[in-house]
Amino acid sequence: MEELLNHTASRIALSASGIFFMIGLLTGLWKYLCIRQSQKSEAPYYVNTAHRAALMYAFAAQLLAVFSAISAFSDTVNTIAVIFPLLFFAIAIFHYINLGLTTDSNNSLRDSTDRKKDYLILNILAASEIGGFSVLLIGFFLRLWA
Repeated sequence: MEELLNHTASRIALSASGIFFMIGLLTGLWKYLCIRQSQKSEAPYYVNTAHRAALMYAFAAQLLAVFSAISAFSDTVNTIAVIFPLLFFAIAIFHYINLGLTTDSNNSLRDSTDRKKDYLILNILAASEIGGFSVLLIGFFLRLWA
């Protein structure tokens, strides 16, 4: 367990995990309040999405923490590899919260005013999340088999 606290990358990831989990709990309360106020006993689409994404990313951040703590790469490399996925996890959560506040859409891409920009952001998101974890996974295998 100490290994998780001895590296900047894992400390950042665990901190993000705690923040994402708290956001998940708070958006769960928001979802519940929406359900109570709704005639159909339903929360808006993106309120549900924000709640689920925050909870999912909380646990994903814990995986990043573990893999960064046991990676063969330097703490600097692991920290960079952790920051990019966490940044885009946070952007996604706050984007869903914003969409939940507006309740204008249940498909933000279909209803987008600038699809080109949205696709660019999604491409960067995919590259950052997959790229960052790939570094950590390679570092794990290098340490495991070295």
